[in-house]
Parts: sequence; structure tokens; C-alpha cells
Amino acid sequence: MLTEATGVQPKIVALGTGQAIRNARNCDADVLLVHAKSAEQMFVREGYGVARHDLMYNDFILIGPRDDPAGVSAETDLMEALKKIAATKSIFASRGDDSGTHKKELSLWEDTGTDVAVASGGWYRETGSGMGATLNVGIGMDAYVLTDRATWISFSNKREHRIVFEGDGQLFNQYGIILVNPEQCPDVNVEAGQRFVDWLLSSEGQTAIASHTVDDQQLFFPNAKQAQ
Repeated sequence: MLTEATGVQPKIVALGTGQAIRNARNCDADVLLVHAKSAEQMFVREGYGVARHDLMYNDFILIGPRDDPAGVSAETDLMEALKKIAATKSIFASRGDDSGTHKKELSLWEDTGTDVAVASGGWYRETGSGMGATLNVGIGMDAYVLTDRATWISFSNKREHRIVFEGDGQLFNQYGIILVNPEQCPDVNVEAGQRFVDWLLSSEGQTAIASHTVDDQQLFFPNAKQAQ
């Protein structure tokens, strides 16, 4: 659909947000599509991006063992749910990879007053891997894991794990899109990159995002806005 409308055949390189931003800073990308808004805004402020646009959103969820040993599912407050995991020293598997999900997770632990650096190697386990691999490891260890909902919907190895906490406003997960600045990276394919960005922000692109489902469940919700 995109290629038919724009003539652009994008080459997608799937990376965690931190590595994706580093690659873009090294001029190894034309367009950046990630989900860590403060890091995205810094990327633009430092001159590496032309402009940042909200593109779409979903949310984060906590998944855990069916028997929920920390009692997370009994909570209605996210901070209390996380504190229960720490207090009971229930195993928590973290991506530990500077991705957008990892950045979000660390900020949440910080808000609870939990020093996960001290807990590292104990109840807090860092995989240094992507989301799918971390889910596999976490499920294998009967651990709790913070994941984005789209990955969980698409994930086939759920076994006995389930969503144990969801719906808190702090779990909102915004994605942004940025054209890499040709003034910093002269080899950026500005024309194709801008066509790609413009199409995703257009009504046609936003409709395509909304129509993408797995098992009849929508993965992302379009919300394109003005540049930020």
C-alpha cells in the first residue's frame, strides 16, 4: 500500500529505541520511528532530526505467571503493583537494552523508589535482548515482564502467563516519527524519507495503521499531530 502510493520501498531495521537513535546519529538511517518521546525530542533539539511527529500509540502491560505470586492483579495502582513485585522479590525480567520499553520500565521503578541496580542479578534479571526474546526468557523463569501490548498480542509462546496489570495512564506508549536531518547527514534520502513520513501521517497512512490487526485485535492507534 505504501509503496503503491509513494513509490518508496522502505528497508526496515528493527532495533530498540536506544540503538535506533544511535544509528540515526551515525547517519545510518533516513527516518527514525521509535517510542521514547523525551529522547526523540532531544534528538531533534540537537539537530539530528528535522521535526518530530506523534504517529500512533498503544500501551504497556505487565504480564506474569498465572498464579501471580506477588498479587499484582489485586492492585489498581501501578506503583503499588510494582512495589509488590519488589517487596516479594518475585522474578522480574527486564530487557536491559536501552530500548523505549526499557527506558519506560526504569522510569517506573524510579518512581516507586526501587533501586533495580542493587537488585540486579537477584530478583531483577536483565536479558540484554529484544522484547520477544525477553518474553521467552521471562516466561521460562516464571517472571513478570513489562511489554507493549502489540508484542504480547502477536506473541505465540504465552504458555501459562497472562496479563496481570493494565489500564493505568502511566502505561501509555506513544510512538514518534522523525526525518533525519540532511544537514547533519548529507547522504540522507530526503525525498523518499519525507514521502514515507508524509504518507504515514496522512489520512491514508493513519487508516492503514488503524486497520493492522492480529487475531482481530488492533495493535496501534493512529494519532498524528503537528511537529513537536
